[in-house]
Amino acid sequence: MAEKIVHIEAIDPIALLGVNNSRLEIFKRSFPKIQLISRGHEIKLIGEKVAIHDFEDKLKEVVGFYDRFNRLSDDDLLEILNASAARQNNETVPDDLILFGNGGKPIKALTANQKVLVQQSYQNDLLFALGPAGSGKTYTAIALAVRALRNREVKRIVLSRPAVEAGERLGFLPGDLKEKIDPYLQPLYDALHDMIPAKKLETYIEEGIVQIAPLAFMRGRTLDNAFVILDEAQNTTLLQMKMFLTRMGTNAKFIVTGDITQVDLPKVHDSGLIQALRILEKIEGIAVVELDETDIVRHRLVKAIVKAFERHTH
Repeated sequence: MAEKIVHIEAIDPIALLGVNNSRLEIFKRSFPKIQLISRGHEIKLIGEKVAIHDFEDKLKEVVGFYDRFNRLSDDDLLEILNASAARQNNETVPDDLILFGNGGKPIKALTANQKVLVQQSYQNDLLFALGPAGSGKTYTAIALAVRALRNREVKRIVLSRPAVEAGERLGFLPGDLKEKIDPYLQPLYDALHDMIPAKKLETYIEEGIVQIAPLAFMRGRTLDNAFVILDEAQNTTLLQMKMFLTRMGTNAKFIVTGDITQVDLPKVHDSGLIQALRILEKIEGIAVVELDETDIVRHRLVKAIVKAFERHTH
């Protein structure tokens, strides 16, 4: 058994451990092989050397999170400690696991093509994910973005969609601009609510850590240190697609999702997604992953519906 005293200097002990050490139990549950004794600005650790080393590494992550966001809730602490808890309990993390969502729900790549999407996202800074409704392309992409934010690989998530259905009728809809646009962005909110606690998501949006906006709002921006997703990209024009892709800044990861069989643009316009795939096909660092009806994970009837429409259109 080893003993070590960790001096807490970079963070207020109350901010770290809570009033009357109320959060010490969270640490103890995550590190059952260590005895933790807190006294003022010190934490005494008694246990195996490997477990103590893991605790110190995770403590640095916790302090880093507090430095960045100037806050630390119980939910924040639990999320950061999840990986350590798995190691301490000798649990194996499945290869298909992307992250733990709300309530500890495991969010995984459920199909072979979704697993390819995850792998290719790690290897490429720009990825096109193509597939029919329900194939998990958008949900998987957002899970990867949330994972990157949690791991502090990026500083923000930017999610966008072309609000094609709104068109010039947007001004006739009731409410302010946000209320007019939000219905077109709701699928993105739905996915985020599965992965980030509601209060934290609200805070992230207020602070600009998570940004959800129509594609038109991307013009003129440079997106550094960001995980950026363009959803429903089949409904972009070529100029819109070029505008979006050229927003990529340093340390940025872009995923473009779309279904090339469901283009809602007027017939006089060609889909910017389809054209971009042809233009960019030989550039190294850009990957394309195609999902199909075998990847559909919604109601069992959705696969049959997709196949029926494909037969009808061919």
